[in-house]
Amino acid sequence: MKVEQISQHIWSLHTWMVIPLRVWVVVEPDGVTLVDAGIPFMAKGILSFIDQLNAGPLKQILLTHGHSDHVGAVKRILANRKAPVYAHEIEIPYLEGKLAYPRRKKAEVTVTPGVVQPLRAKEEGGLATTAGLTPYLTPGHSPGHVVYYHEADQVMLAGDLFTSKAGRLHKPMPMFTADMAEALKSSLILRELQPVHLEVCHGKPVKNPAEHLEEYLQATAAAHAIPRSV
Repeated sequence: MKVEQISQHIWSLHTWMVIPLRVWVVVEPDGVTLVDAGIPFMAKGILSFIDQLNAGPLKQILLTHGHSDHVGAVKRILANRKAPVYAHEIEIPYLEGKLAYPRRKKAEVTVTPGVVQPLRAKEEGGLATTAGLTPYLTPGHSPGHVVYYHEADQVMLAGDLFTSKAGRLHKPMPMFTADMAEALKSSLILRELQPVHLEVCHGKPVKNPAEHLEEYLQATAAAHAIPRSV
């Protein structure tokens, strides 16, 4: 597994298993947050890197969504460390196997029921910031998909909202995406937040991704016959 520091507070840990896979470690003064947990064999490398950082304990695991390539190492990590795990409340019934993901024939338990807690909400609405990361609901790839934006570093950890090719935005994998039109609508979060650096699970980083957004919207809408009014 390769490790790359992408900003002051964030490291990317990536490997290759047919396709590229990335998870992220975010460091704050009181410890470390893991964003997504990849596949099972990544657990050892993730824990080893956190120990090498010597930046404090693993405080929590934040999930962009519940697909198996994003939660696969959760069980092994929790067998070694005690840390809460969070996802959007909409996503939890799907990852616990109570509901089948859209376009899937069967429900699948990707994390043991009861392990994942809902992301904390603010009293005034929206989701609470934790470890410098603000979650935003971006459904489409999955019903409760979220991205995490680190405002101080201007980095968006986008999970599977996009993939990337040649340093530019590319659509999420169609066969695993519940609703491409909804995912396209969710991509407008780039206009609102204007990140300088975008990380995706499956692909390389994209710099100043909002600059590529219109091209992405046109190409994806055309490829999937999605009205531009969506």
